[in-house]
Amino acid sequence: MFRVDPKETPIPKLHGYLLGAVGPRPIAFASTIDKTGKANLAPFSFFNVFSANPPILIFSPARSGRTNTTKHTYDNVKEVAEVVINIVNHDMVHQMSLASSEYAKGVDEFIKSGFTPIASEKVKPFRVKESPVQLECKVNQVIELGNQGGAGNLIICEVVLIHINETILDAKGVIDQQKIDLVARMGGNWYCRAHGDALFEIEKPLTTLGIGVDAIPGDIRNSRFLSGNHLGQLGNVESLPDETDVNEYKLLELSDLFIAHEKDAAKLENELHKHAALLLDQNKVKEAWMTLLSFNN
Repeated sequence: MFRVDPKETPIPKLHGYLLGAVGPRPIAFASTIDKTGKANLAPFSFFNVFSANPPILIFSPARSGRTNTTKHTYDNVKEVAEVVINIVNHDMVHQMSLASSEYAKGVDEFIKSGFTPIASEKVKPFRVKESPVQLECKVNQVIELGNQGGAGNLIICEVVLIHINETILDAKGVIDQQKIDLVARMGGNWYCRAHGDALFEIEKPLTTLGIGVDAIPGDIRNSRFLSGNHLGQLGNVESLPDETDVNEYKLLELSDLFIAHEKDAAKLENELHKHAALLLDQNKVKEAWMTLLSFNN
């Protein structure tokens, strides 16, 4: 593999490798004010949520890799330790990008990017009306990671109030991942959109204990038709289908395959594995297991 030693790589190139590899990254559209009350609005993709109790967000306005200057957002939170993190969706992504321009200190990005400032309730910085979720935060701590170009500054924020647009909620009052239509940063000029076919669900094994890939029979585990993802699905079951279920499924669903390849066991096994792979792609894990186990039943 191609090796990159951070100590021997120019910072701009290292920055590109990191951003190209670590993504998609959520975007903190941070609204701050300075001690004179001037507003600032800027996006940062070194950002995530790190705790629910207390509710903690962290984002990092890094020093410029070209000039080693600090961001206005960083300067502002040192003066007024408050920030609103506005979540970015697809409807506002181009305006958000415009706000990332390096305007001079004191220039109001709300005006430049055409966003609507609305008053917050518990902090001084404005919220972005167009954002589907706005998180009012107090800044608990600022951690400077270095004093050279490219060094990050961790802004550790505690959420004190959340505003959610009702149109993105489902019938249970939960944020609908299709409706919120989030965007995220990738490397270079690239973004990605968490919408439509890009979204998929994987059941979390929080209350179950899967058998594990190591418990899958060797002929299945080493199949050339099953991917690592397929093995992960198979290994996430708590127990295998019983022999009765397998035999019934074999008679009802797989009889055509067994009849077509009754004289060629190797071909039959391959076809069963290919069929199981298709079932796993449809998240039909039990049916895939019964297909795979039918070969030796």
